[in-house]
Order: sequence, then C-alpha cells, then structure tokens
Amino acid sequence: MDATTERARSDRRRRRSSAWIAGGLTAALAIFLGVLAAIPPLVTNPMVDKHVAFDRVWTADDYALTSERVTLTTSDGIDVVAHFVPVEAPKAVVVFLSGTHNPSVTAFFGHAAMLREQGYASLLVEMRAHGESGGTRIALGFEEPRDVQAAVAFLRSHPDTAEAPIVAYGLSLGGATAINAAGLTPEIAAVVSLSAFSSWDGVFVDNMGAPEPLATLQRPFVRLYTGLKYGFDLRHVVPTTQIANLGDRPALLVHSRGDTQVPFASFERLVAAAPPQVETWVREGDRHLIVEDGAFLQPLEDAEYAARVLGFLEAHFGR
Repeated sequence: MDATTERARSDRRRRRSSAWIAGGLTAALAIFLGVLAAIPPLVTNPMVDKHVAFDRVWTADDYALTSERVTLTTSDGIDVVAHFVPVEAPKAVVVFLSGTHNPSVTAFFGHAAMLREQGYASLLVEMRAHGESGGTRIALGFEEPRDVQAAVAFLRSHPDTAEAPIVAYGLSLGGATAINAAGLTPEIAAVVSLSAFSSWDGVFVDNMGAPEPLATLQRPFVRLYTGLKYGFDLRHVVPTTQIANLGDRPALLVHSRGDTQVPFASFERLVAAAPPQVETWVREGDRHLIVEDGAFLQPLEDAEYAARVLGFLEAHFGR
C-alpha cells in the first residue's frame, strides 16, 4: 500500500470520526433542548388543568353581612360566581380575587366586613376554574382579566356602584390578575396586590433553584409553553408589562421578603417596572398571605395590615 492510499484512508477515518462526534453532539443538544421544552408542561399542567373545589368556604352570614350572589358571564363565555356586599353611596367598590389553589375568595368576607364599616362596597369574584365558577383550567393571569372585566361591567350597570371608583384587590394569582386587569381596563381606578408574581416564566425559574445560566435557558421554553397553551396573542398580559399601563392611577404592592411560594424577586421586578407613584410595603418572613398568622379571616386582628390597607384607600378615595 503506497503512502497516498494510506493518507486517503486515514482522511476517510477522520471524517467518519468527525461525523460521529458531530452527530453525537447534535443528538445530545437535541435531547437537552427537548428536556427543557418538556419541563414546563410536566410541572405546570398538573397545577392548571383542573377545576379547584374548596374544602372550606365562608358566607356573608359568618360576618353578619348582607350579600347578593351574582353570576357574571365573561367575554369568552364562562360563568363566574361573585358575591356583592353593598354599601349606600360607597366611597369605592373593591373587587377581591384569590390565589391559584386557595383560599376561596369567600375568605375575603372578613375584609368586606372591615371595608363596609369604612364606607366601601365589595365584590368577591371566584375566578374561573374555582369553586362554583365555570371553567376547566387555571390560566395563570392570562385569561382571568376577563373575569374582572365582567365584574366591572356588572358594577357599572348596578345603580349602587355605577359611579363608584373600582379597586382591584388580589392575592397571589389574584394579585397578578388585578395588575393585568387594571392595565387592560381603564375603568379600574386603583390596585392593591398581595404576593403577586411578576410573570409566570419569572416565578417558574425563580422556583427552579437552578444555576442562573440554566434558569436563563429555561425561560424561553416557559414562554413558549404559555403561548401555546393560552395563545400568543395574550403574551403581553403579564404583570411586568401591564403595571406600566397604570399611568397615574394609584397602586399598592405588598410582599413578604421570605415568601417561598412567590419569591421576593417577583416583587423587585414589579417595582422596577411600575410607575413612580406606585406604593410598596414589605413584610419580613415567609408570609404569602401577608397578614399575621390566623388573621386573614379577621384582618382587623392584624392592626398594621388593616392600617396600611385602609390608609391607602382613604388617601385616594376618602371624603
């Protein structure tokens, strides 16, 4: 065998080896990207593809209140149940929204009782896929603003609240929805948001506990997942985008520094995106419900919390 033939064979072996290496790397990259794409639906679908039934609900009678049960039909045809607590000539009407899986919005009847004494009406909205409301999936704040818009339409048609300012007041998913709804709905005069996430991809990667480079790689796949699930036309319906649309309307953002459900980084991103008039309050510890232990149902038992909330409302809607 001459030297030329040997060199040719050696070149062919090197090319085959290079092709195998390139193929192996391509396959490994494809598998890695496939894993990143699979993680969001594997983690999120069990959380959202459900209708939440509550073990415990509260009634107006528990707080010596009078309420009217109403059914609101959203623009996408879902019947949402709400509870209206009226006040004669209200200073404002507060629309309450609760979290992803708990509690029922009826846990806010204690807030409604507190506000009624100060001249504020309340509408407790059980968002889609929760409790007595219709719907088969939780929409992570992308579709829930339609529930709030149905509430706004009801309040504008009701003789007791037709002219009253409307305040969107939410916890966790409800807090994110309150921000999104206000950004999309000029009729909402103010927002109180407790423990809201800044965006679903934001809170998703915050909770991964992964190194920053891996978390950064995961984020676009979470956005792809939510776009495919809820529609890419709703990709702008995220709190960090919608909070900028408040304009000069007032808002109060509340978070606890050690929140293990919605990490504090979400609050920091929201504050960074918010207009300058937006007010903030930070509590120490892991307090996703914000209030002192056991006081969510009786907010007056947490004097600091009650003072913050009532002070915000009085500053903007007091007479």
